[in-house]
Amino acid sequence: MCELLAMSANVPTDIVFSFTGLAQRGGVTGPHVDGWGITFYEGKGSRTFKDACPSSESHIAKMLQSYPIKSEVVISHIRQANRGCVSLENTHPFTRELWGRYWTYAHNGQLSEYDDKFIVSRFQAVGDTDSELAFCWILENVVNKFGEHEPDDVRSVFQYIASLADEIRELGVFNMILSDGDHVMSYCSNHLCYITRKAPFGQAKLIDTDVVIDFDKETTTNDIVTVIATRPLTHNEQWHILDAGDWELFCKGERVVYL
Repeated sequence: MCELLAMSANVPTDIVFSFTGLAQRGGVTGPHVDGWGITFYEGKGSRTFKDACPSSESHIAKMLQSYPIKSEVVISHIRQANRGCVSLENTHPFTRELWGRYWTYAHNGQLSEYDDKFIVSRFQAVGDTDSELAFCWILENVVNKFGEHEPDDVRSVFQYIASLADEIRELGVFNMILSDGDHVMSYCSNHLCYITRKAPFGQAKLIDTDVVIDFDKETTTNDIVTVIATRPLTHNEQWHILDAGDWELFCKGERVVYL
């Protein structure tokens, strides 16, 4: 299956360290050779890089590992195809406009018998993956429930999306990352974890390649950065492992707590 990576931070931060580890899983330490993509948010705008070749061999991926684009929200994905051919249109992340925002989504897993469920009209899939169609169905239901204007309490939207994800999980494996540019939502079906780094910072060593970073030298005492991944990316840090049906919402690097 595919692997996911996302970041939520309270200051513009580069994801070079984590992406370097993820990229190795696209053909070197993992079988995810059917394309990769990454989206960086910059204010209300975003820029996306995609390639249909393995991330470990991609010249674009190598460029991003040496070019530290700074962002507060990042979503990335490496693909092991099961639905849909290997092509750019089937490469995650997928993006759609809703309420004047770019919403970005990536999925890890495989769904079955979804044709009768994922009925859409406003949001259409460009490729032929179950993942993109599920994204369109989620947004379709969000508009049907909340209307054409963003509600004052956008967090209630994510709570509703979690209930939709529960329905999708009945069709197969559905690990998901979703963002509106401010918040980052993670939903776990079987494999998803996260780590929040804040002062005092220490060193971290990647599992998939011999790279070590001392975050204390790269950050300030006010920085808060959460990284979400399919599997832990580092040896020497404590990652929070999500259980099936668990979901989390992050904003500015911090976990959103519902009372």
